Amino acid sequence: MASETTDTTATIDLNPEKALAQIDSWLDTTTRLLPNIIVALIFAVLMWYVARVVGYFVRRTAATRGRDNLGDVFGGFIRWAVFAFGAMIALTIVLPSLKPGDLVAGLGIGSVAIGFAFKDILQNWLAGMLILLRQPFDVGDDIIVGSHEGTVERIESRATLIRTYDGQRVIIPNAELYTDVVQVITAYDARRLQMDFGIGYDDDIDTACTVMLDAISGIDGVETDPAPQALPWSLDASWVTIRLRWWVKKGGPVLGTRVAVLKQVKAALEANGIDIPFEIQTHLVRDETPLDRVKQRAEVEGALAAPASR
Repeated sequence: MASETTDTTATIDLNPEKALAQIDSWLDTTTRLLPNIIVALIFAVLMWYVARVVGYFVRRTAATRGRDNLGDVFGGFIRWAVFAFGAMIALTIVLPSLKPGDLVAGLGIGSVAIGFAFKDILQNWLAGMLILLRQPFDVGDDIIVGSHEGTVERIESRATLIRTYDGQRVIIPNAELYTDVVQVITAYDARRLQMDFGIGYDDDIDTACTVMLDAISGIDGVETDPAPQALPWSLDASWVTIRLRWWVKKGGPVLGTRVAVLKQVKAALEANGIDIPFEIQTHLVRDETPLDRVKQRAEVEGALAAPASR
């Protein structure tokens, strides 16, 4: 008879005494560290309120200098930095064997991993901080970024919010604002606008310029210093182009002045008998049938030379 063998490799040794001993050890450790845990919790709560107070004073100081957005972003950063420092101290209270240097080293390694994982978020945050510190534009300024144009509503840590002229909100990442070309329309106290008008070749240029300047002299919102300008700009196919320039104060009626200038100048030119010509185009049609090519060429050349002979 073959001897029976017992397989002991797959058996589980349940030893209640060892489990109870481990639980007892945990309870002893917790009981021994309980005073440290209570002190650490109290310290962490105090540091949380200290962090809030420090963040409040940072925001208040920035607000008194007209830098509300910078105060919000930088105050939030300072608040969390102070609380993180307090949490590190609280951990060393709970575990006296834990050294602050070990925590700093661990945070250094963890920050590298976090930096790779949240690269875009950190990039936008840093760009937002630089924008708020250097302040190339402020809330209320009109800017153009790429194909977007509007008024800056708010500068946050991650993105800048602008309101377009047709009442839409566009959220632009701060990294794009910091690296792309940004046109600040309202960076200065006054803004120059312009509009082109065409007059006939038979009309006097100086008279037309005088009529245009007189027409816009009484329009509300058009500044007198710098004074408006009417400049002969180009000789086009059907008219002589006069470029009319005028200035509007920051926050002035930009659209209103454009509408008023167009209406007033058109009415003034018509009242003074100055022509506003239409575009004239000449189309030559040639017969492509294989007839007398010499005769067709002579007719085309004659048609082209006719205006010059007159």
